[in-house]
Amino acid sequence: MALIGGGWLYAIRWAPSRDEYPMQGISVSEANGPLDWRTLRARHADFAYILATAGAGRRDKAFSANWAGARDAGLRYGAIHMFNLCDRAVDQATLFVATVPRDNAALPPVVRLDFTPNCGRRPGRDAVLSQLNTFLNLIETHAGQQAVVRLSKSFEERYRIGSGIYRTLWLEGNFVAPDYAGRPWVMWTASDMRHLDGIDAPVEWDVVAP
Repeated sequence: MALIGGGWLYAIRWAPSRDEYPMQGISVSEANGPLDWRTLRARHADFAYILATAGAGRRDKAFSANWAGARDAGLRYGAIHMFNLCDRAVDQATLFVATVPRDNAALPPVVRLDFTPNCGRRPGRDAVLSQLNTFLNLIETHAGQQAVVRLSKSFEERYRIGSGIYRTLWLEGNFVAPDYAGRPWVMWTASDMRHLDGIDAPVEWDVVAP
């Protein structure tokens, strides 16, 4: 039991070496509860990606507070959209644009691609690529910069997004750097269980390729 407990404590505190990955940060949503942004900035994170919207109908309830908190604490900050295969790309982009302020200081917007429990639809690859291109073009016009594509392994295995849409890639995988998209990643979610001062719930810990 002591070994199990020690392993768990190591896992929830682990992060890649700053010598190897100097730029590290978090991705958060309302699920993380209230955040002490100044503590996070002082002790842990260089940047924060904040969930803004999901599908065509859900705004994250904590988005406005998190956006302002990260900015006021001096963190670099950006917005995430959770793409939903059951909703039209135009409607999803409309929600994102209406939710996320135009902000020249913001990091590039992110679209997260993963299968969600509330959508069992699985269109063909060509249809998915077409919808994603529509979505990306619309939010990039709003943001004034190219978006980042955050891609789960299961979504990539089904749709081969890495070879179909040329955008900066953000991949996922606890503790081991991922290689499933067929080309190099620029961002990596290295842990989805890290515990930090300033956040009550476990948080996703992200790093930028050097």
